[in-house]
Amino acid sequence: MGRVGGKVALVTGAGSGIGRGAALALAAEGAHVVATDVDDKGNAETVALIAKAGGKADALHQDVTSEARWAEVVAEIKKTRGALHILVNNAGIGIAADIFQMEYADWQRQMAINVDGVFFGVKHGIPLIAASGGGSVINISSVAGLQGAPGLAGYCASKGAVRLFTKAVALECAQAKMNVRVNSVHPGIIDTAIWQKIPQGGMGSLQLDAMQPGANAIDPNAIALGTPLGYPGLPSDIAAGIVFLASDESRYMTGTELVIDGGMTAR
Repeated sequence: MGRVGGKVALVTGAGSGIGRGAALALAAEGAHVVATDVDDKGNAETVALIAKAGGKADALHQDVTSEARWAEVVAEIKKTRGALHILVNNAGIGIAADIFQMEYADWQRQMAINVDGVFFGVKHGIPLIAASGGGSVINISSVAGLQGAPGLAGYCASKGAVRLFTKAVALECAQAKMNVRVNSVHPGIIDTAIWQKIPQGGMGSLQLDAMQPGANAIDPNAIALGTPLGYPGLPSDIAAGIVFLASDESRYMTGTELVIDGGMTAR
């Protein structure tokens, strides 16, 4: 059956990176995965990989900034699967910019995806999880939600919001006896496509000589040399933590953060 056998799991931003890793890992442990993303091609590839491995998954298009679409996705899951037990609020973006130069439109877009998307997921997903007998919500934050970094003030603000929002929602669910646990995961330097989307010079003290003249992307391997372990993590490293939080192995954990960062925040 697997560690989450018989469960239905919704993973946002499942078309690549940590989201894809989480979807694959949950399916491998027996969950029926509903993978969502704005990237239909990447999302279809994730579902195909799960099917190839013998797992079960469906793909749905979803812009997490749309509350109306959240309501539709949850209704579709209730109609086709009859239940929801695991919600992984993973969809997110990183926009690096000097806060004094950052465009308000970029600030709003980052907040809409990283914070509003999590709010909508919790608002619409948890009632179905509770009605399904209970389960687990995993909100993906970041080490940037635990400590500041120059050039990433907006990103830090969004991920810090996810951390404390998670704690408050966990207490609300516990108080209401909903049998729903809510925790956050804080990845460090993980080798995913998000690094290819952050402009040169936008990581402040995290650059660690990773930028090359004329480059238009960051090398996560070079940045990770500055971490205690000396190498970047993989989506599968984060996925392992997500599966743990989704399973009954973490039955006594709620309102806390799981840090998977190669020792970055140990200093």
